[in-house]
Amino acid sequence: MKYFLIAGEASGDLHASRLIQALSQKDRHADFAGMGGDKMQQAGCRLVQHYREMAYMGIVAVLRNLNKVRRNFRIARQALIQMQPDVLILIDYPSFNLRIAAFCHKHLPRTKIVYYIPPKVWAWKSWRVHKIARYSDLILGIFPFEETYYARYGYRCRYVGNPTVDSIRDYLDTHPNATDAVPSPHPHIAILPGSRKSEITNCLPTMLQAARMVQEQHPDYRIAVTAAPSMPDAFYRQWLTEDILLTRDTYGTVQRAQVAIVNSGTATLETALLGCPLTAVYHIATSRFFGKHVVNLFKHFLFHDGYFTLVNILLRKEAIQELIAERFTATNIAYEVNRLLDDNAYRKAQKDDLQQLQAILGTQPAAKNAAQAVIELINA
Repeated sequence: MKYFLIAGEASGDLHASRLIQALSQKDRHADFAGMGGDKMQQAGCRLVQHYREMAYMGIVAVLRNLNKVRRNFRIARQALIQMQPDVLILIDYPSFNLRIAAFCHKHLPRTKIVYYIPPKVWAWKSWRVHKIARYSDLILGIFPFEETYYARYGYRCRYVGNPTVDSIRDYLDTHPNATDAVPSPHPHIAILPGSRKSEITNCLPTMLQAARMVQEQHPDYRIAVTAAPSMPDAFYRQWLTEDILLTRDTYGTVQRAQVAIVNSGTATLETALLGCPLTAVYHIATSRFFGKHVVNLFKHFLFHDGYFTLVNILLRKEAIQELIAERFTATNIAYEVNRLLDDNAYRKAQKDDLQQLQAILGTQPAAKNAAQAVIELINA
């Protein structure tokens, strides 16, 4: 069978690579092509475009790179027509993938369309649920509540497990000492500023300023910044001084950290599953006057109790602080980090909450279950 996969960023590349490996075990004659990253390529996928040429977020970034965006659509369309895949597998990345799904649905009617890791329509742009269902032959969700959410609209979404749980489990299996939380020579604060250039640019300086403020109370603490796979070290150096560690060992850094400051996204769930106390931040470009009103309006339309982070959405409570928009200040972040370091009862309460996530998400292997679902779709 021929499979075409599209992932537009680092996390999607990782999850797609695991799915490719799982499909290869079930289909020995599988042929993979697609748009993604190094991990997909290492798993046996022929790349027609690398995601580093695709990761444009926000209207301004898209407009600045409009010619590249158009070229990427052209590359995807041409590759699909040439390959005539049996299955098109889309991994998140909705602004691009939904347009490709529409194209495939119209021009390649024999190609099955699978949305693995669908967009977070339960958080924003809920109208997309209809497009996803219209163009997809199979929707494979990675959060248990997605089944209920899609059912509200009369659609079926199948929960196959969470790939982040798989990643954490694989890491702990290959790093047995990590479960002992072996301390580093110096206690440290982990900073996870995101994976896209725009969010790193908007968030990292404030995150670093906050960590410096924490160091005033905890002078023996070091600061460790985790780098995204697609970003070169030089990009981060413009903000870092020699005493700040830049690392690509995200899980190891988080596992050994005493606390983490995390840009809202999958990284909050990864940090939580590794058991590291954290606070979540996110930059929203609003004025301080309008910021609170914009955020409150946005929260009104959110699916789960007005929470932004995956951790709080899954736990149905404010287990971690969400410092976004006008609350995203160095002072607020430093206050929360110091509280997690100095208030033992507060720290323990959060860690107890984080331990519940594993039970909520379960232990079923997402990639294997997704691969089985894809094979069943083909053979149906």
